[in-house]
Amino acid sequence: MGYYTRYAIYYAPHDELMQAGSNWLGWDAAAGAEVAQPELDGMAPPLSQITAAPRKYGFHATIKAPFRLADGLTGDDLGEAMGALAGQLAPVTLDALEVAQLGDFVALRPAGDVTALRALAATVVERLDRYRAPLSESELAKRDPAALSPRQAELLARFGYPYVFEQFQLHLTLSGPLSPDLAEALSAQARRYFAPYLGAPHVIDTLCLFGEDPQSGHFHLLHRYALTG
Repeated sequence: MGYYTRYAIYYAPHDELMQAGSNWLGWDAAAGAEVAQPELDGMAPPLSQITAAPRKYGFHATIKAPFRLADGLTGDDLGEAMGALAGQLAPVTLDALEVAQLGDFVALRPAGDVTALRALAATVVERLDRYRAPLSESELAKRDPAALSPRQAELLARFGYPYVFEQFQLHLTLSGPLSPDLAEALSAQARRYFAPYLGAPHVIDTLCLFGEDPQSGHFHLLHRYALTG
């Protein structure tokens, strides 16, 4: 599976929404290539600047956040484990996707009940954690544990990421940090752009293994696993 600095388990759509989201960010993780972004009338700064922070990760929702492999393990080991786990996991149907603000950024978020989704994500986080190397001191510092709640700090120490289990909030990121006014303006633009994919049931029936290119820092979609449990 080649050498990558870090790996991650993401949800990435596998239909027209994936291409729409990749175009929005300007990076197609499946093709491993930059793509032209849409022109948004009246937006300043331009979309290329607004999406600079999330672009390298590709269009995705985090299930298990980027991590270095534990000593003695390879990307192939992780891929084999992910494939076996996917065969035990059932698809999840969301009531709908919606454009929403999460903190200071804009994202596509699930609407309605997310109980089954959280259970799916928790299983992946827990079952694959043996493949994750512990956070280094610098990696831990980047997460700024002092700014987290006690529960989030506990999860960060245990699983390398604070937003898992009951703290998990699935989101497909559409921007970097924004001012409130700019976030509101971008949300309106995103609702128009993603309108064909909003307001209807959305099925999550695959999960993906992504890898971080050691040269460019961009994440690539390495393999897609069907949930067949």
